[in-house]
Amino acid sequence: MDALIPYAIPLKGLRYGVHHYEFDVAQAFFNQFEHSLVNDGQVHVELDFDKRPDLVVLTFDISGTVKTECDRCLASINLPIEDSQQLIVKFSEEEAPEEADVVFIHPDSHHLNVARYIYEFICLAIPMIKVYNCQDEPQRPCNEEMLRYLQNSEEGNETPDQAEGDNPVWDVLKNLDPGDN
Repeated sequence: MDALIPYAIPLKGLRYGVHHYEFDVAQAFFNQFEHSLVNDGQVHVELDFDKRPDLVVLTFDISGTVKTECDRCLASINLPIEDSQQLIVKFSEEEAPEEADVVFIHPDSHHLNVARYIYEFICLAIPMIKVYNCQDEPQRPCNEEMLRYLQNSEEGNETPDQAEGDNPVWDVLKNLDPGDN
């Protein structure tokens, strides 16, 4: 069974108006996308599906966590995400290019699979810098060794490599004259 079938919303026979759908997205969902930026997570998606005679307005409210590496300490973390996105689906018999927030489908389409849009909006909700305030968690996921190393580097203290003494390779390079070719 295709794991994305539950994300297919019927268009034919669905009356006009707002319809509410909820999806819980986990690892099986992310595995359906090749070269996925997200491999695991627990994300709750609420979708308001507003069907009108000439178009459909989709409003996605996304909240949850995705598993990723912390950009500060490189530990595996459950990064909290939250976002709201809107997508407009227009009916058109002609092949039209997709725009950022407008999608065109044939008027005779029986269903609209929203899985791709959910995946894209989850990826867009991930911040560029993947860190969060983990101080309030009962057990911090941080790599303490990496944080100590960064703290020493910021304070100008010696790194473990520098503490061992001068490296003779660098001594030879220091004696080279920049004018020699």
